[in-house]
Formats: sequence, structure tokens, C-alpha cells
Amino acid sequence: MKKITIISCTIFAVLLSFNVFANIEKGKWNFVKDDDFCFIGSYPTSVEIPEGKKRGEAIILVYRMNKDQKKIIQINAGYDYKEGDDVIVKIDKNIYNFYAVEDSAWTEDDKKIIQAMKKGVELTVTGISSRGTKTIDTYTLKGFTAAFNILSKDC
Repeated sequence: MKKITIISCTIFAVLLSFNVFANIEKGKWNFVKDDDFCFIGSYPTSVEIPEGKKRGEAIILVYRMNKDQKKIIQINAGYDYKEGDDVIVKIDKNIYNFYAVEDSAWTEDDKKIIQAMKKGVELTVTGISSRGTKTIDTYTLKGFTAAFNILSKDC
């Protein structure tokens, strides 16, 4: 699992350096394809952060390497999460615990979460920063299934 996380963190860093998020829109699920990987992603429709606090951009991705069928969920907070704390992901009324590695959150059961995302309407991410700041990011799941189907078919 740690190997996957390290590889995934590296992939995310590469994604950021190539500015492939330019095609991602707030409140929509967009598909992006590169030579070695593909992903769907969305920015939150709303962000709750205490007044006077700053952070980087939050985004949620589901990605896969081109010749690998496994799809991986990654949530990027725009700040480093508090070490040892779970990141709470709520899909409609169901709650899931993700684990944090630096500024990203991951699940041990991507398939289960993806199924919930397909059926859901709204996804909320609650996290605590390494400095103790609580944030709540809300994402729409409208359009997720269509984008996921493109990821599955065209990548």
C-alpha cells in the first residue's frame, strides 16, 4: 500500500507541474487524458475554512494508469493534513474514513467508494490541517457516473 501511495503522490506532483488541471471546472467532472495516465476530477462547489486562514486548491480525482484497470481516488486538500487523523468523506448519508499522507487522502477500498459516488448526489470532505484548522469541502456528484464511464472506456 505504501508503494502505491508513494507512486500516487509522485504522479500527483507530476500532474501539478504540467498544469493538467487547466481543464477541470468547479462543480463539473472533467476527463483528462495523457500519454501515461487518465483521470476525472472536480473542484469543490463550496469550501468552508475559518476566516483569515489560507490554503491551496482542493480537488478530488479518480485516476488510472493507461494499461491498468485499477481506478484510484485521491483527494488533495491544498494543505498538509494532521498526521494520524482520518479524513472524513461523506457521500449523502454514508460516512467513510480515508487516511492522509501529507496533503492527500486515500481509501483502502476505492471500488466501494466509487460505487457510492455513482449513486450519490453530494460528497463532503472534512479534514484537519497540520496546524489544526478544520476545513469542509463539498463536491457535486452530478455528472460523476458519465465521466467515470469515459475514464473506464477511453483510457
